[in-house]
Amino acid sequence: MAYRASWKGHLKVSLVSCPVELYNATTHAQMVSFHLLNPKTMNRIQMRPFDPDEGELQRQKLVHGYEIEKGKYVTVEEEDLKNIRLESTRTIDIEKFVDAGDIDPVYTDGPYYLAPDGTGAVEAFAVIREAMRTKNKVALARLVLSHRERTVAISPRGKGMLVEMLRHPQEIRSDKEVFDDIATVKFDKGMVEIATKIIDQNSGAFEPKEFEDRYETALRELIDARAKGKILSAPERPRDTKVVDLMSALKASLARRGGAGGPGKGGEVVPLHPRKGGKSKNLRRSIRPRRPARG
Repeated sequence: MAYRASWKGHLKVSLVSCPVELYNATTHAQMVSFHLLNPKTMNRIQMRPFDPDEGELQRQKLVHGYEIEKGKYVTVEEEDLKNIRLESTRTIDIEKFVDAGDIDPVYTDGPYYLAPDGTGAVEAFAVIREAMRTKNKVALARLVLSHRERTVAISPRGKGMLVEMLRHPQEIRSDKEVFDDIATVKFDKGMVEIATKIIDQNSGAFEPKEFEDRYETALRELIDARAKGKILSAPERPRDTKVVDLMSALKASLARRGGAGGPGKGGEVVPLHPRKGGKSKNLRRSIRPRRPARG
């Protein structure tokens, strides 16, 4: 394996179990990250634990505290957390299988990869994986990570499995808090028909590489320019546009991508391919270094 496992234990279905390893599926290692600096000395700022009465403290001597009322805490030490013995600390015990499309996306959190731990575990692991794939099912189980038990959804992925952390119901806000205030409107079916044709024109396969992180690219170009002593011009702010005639705007949008013949003719699906080097043409133009004024 190219990187270290985040968790090791057993995957268990009824009386069948096998040793497995859990790996982070995402990383921020390639993303731009900043340090806080003192602009006078250019020294990195150090975040140190500080007590208003005793001053700076050693981090390893600190304890966790839960505020039960204003200014009153119950303290819990690291050893106390380790002594909370849950079966899910070392075992992913599958409790239920559900249809792959039954899980509301609002509950999904961070993804992990699950792989068998050792060659002796491959057979049992593969049997569980392929049985889920055959039935198009997702397994629900519990897992302890960072002192917190999480519900997880496990699904087949290639030769391994994908584990997605699921948020608990108490973490999810009701969508009614947001959606109930949206006014109910009567819409023109003809407008919806044109809108569906616009969707057809712009439909295609999901290709993550096409969606360049333009902000990350802009950050790197900004850093490169600053390192060279250059100043980048600010991009032009978008202007507010007021749509007076929605039907006209929809028809114009349809014609824009090859559907000029009107709503009765479909347009060609044009895939968006990233430029070489992952740079966006429009992005490069918007943050071009400002030329010095002529004397």
